[in-house]
Amino acid sequence: QVQLVESGGGLVQAGGSLRLSCAPSGRFFSSSAMGWFRQAPGKEREFVAAITWNGGTANADSVKGRFTISRDNAKNTVFLQMKSLKPEDTAVYYCAAKRGQGLSTVVVDYDYWGQGTQVTVSS
Repeated sequence: QVQLVESGGGLVQAGGSLRLSCAPSGRFFSSSAMGWFRQAPGKEREFVAAITWNGGTANADSVKGRFTISRDNAKNTVFLQMKSLKPEDTAVYYCAAKRGQGLSTVVVDYDYWGQGTQVTVSS
């Protein structure tokens, strides 16, 4: 059973920064693509960023230049560094893992999900 545990969410003022972390099960993590998604109240879950096992990345247009996804395979951890946060970034952020190495921006392509961590950006 694969488990994903997110951490690092919280309350921050607009313009501030946060770093989210996700620690998946070790054997699964090292060869799998990982992603971050978010869901605001009343909205569908949306893609934020994804990374392959060897560091290839993709980002949503809404976060380009502000958010950076990275991973440390030795520590079995994937990160989402968020800068210049805006109130519209407020959402529950989810870490996700998919079988296989290919990047995907699509929710249904991901097989495992964390419980989510709340990010709130005040204006």
